[in-house]
Amino acid sequence: MDQNTIETVVRPANRRAFPRFEDGDAFLAGGTWLFSEPQPRLRRLVDLSACAWDPLTVEHWGLAIASTCTVAALDAFQAPPEWTAAPLISQCCRAFLASFKIWNMATVGGNLCMALPAGPMISLCAALEGTCITWTPLGGERHTRVVDFVQGPLQPALKPGDILRRIDLPREALMRRFAFRRASLSPLGRSGVLLIGTRSTTGGFTLTVTASTRRPVQIDFKWLPVASELRDRLEVAIPDSLYYDDIHGAPDWRRHMTHVFAEEIRAELRRPAS
Repeated sequence: MDQNTIETVVRPANRRAFPRFEDGDAFLAGGTWLFSEPQPRLRRLVDLSACAWDPLTVEHWGLAIASTCTVAALDAFQAPPEWTAAPLISQCCRAFLASFKIWNMATVGGNLCMALPAGPMISLCAALEGTCITWTPLGGERHTRVVDFVQGPLQPALKPGDILRRIDLPREALMRRFAFRRASLSPLGRSGVLLIGTRSTTGGFTLTVTASTRRPVQIDFKWLPVASELRDRLEVAIPDSLYYDDIHGAPDWRRHMTHVFAEEIRAELRRPAS
């Protein structure tokens, strides 16, 4: 869609070149949402593509994902063989159920900044203990866990002028065993429920609930819980008011499937690693 209110597009090549943020500005990465509907309040776009950030960087501590990394680039990533959880990356990419055109333009950072419950990059980065690194307008930097970055539908932890620079995934989380469950109301529908369980090398168990809830919910155990313990923790962590309600699923269905999938994940990760 043409945005006929845009008067200026600037393309800073580095952080020093970024203009002072003003009302009517928007940061442009992939633009798959930005150009999908009218944006009458916008007057200037700050195009991040000229920054040429490396999409993916393997470090000794884990993986750095630039906010401008596309879904296609992330899906094509060849992880080190010891990263047991690496197949989860592709599973979450395919939870988009989008065309190749979207895959080649949509960005990881854009998915997080939209903060929609069904955002699969939110699911991935939250489950792998991701941290959002945000640039602030005055030159500072803020670190926020992904589970805290997404505060509700369309409510990212961003202030005017903030830029999500990258998402860091720690090596320890990338080396965990995992189990993935997803459901939608139609074969090509948006995720209505998406749960990921991980188990650390020391036996700890983490369950991350997304899509069925208004924001990500993460429950940690030092051990693999029994079924009743997991059920009780879910009841406390997710009150009925936190289950999302839209055309992609009613709250009671989302609650039911969350409990079903949580137990399936627990049972799967109870079995010895193959």
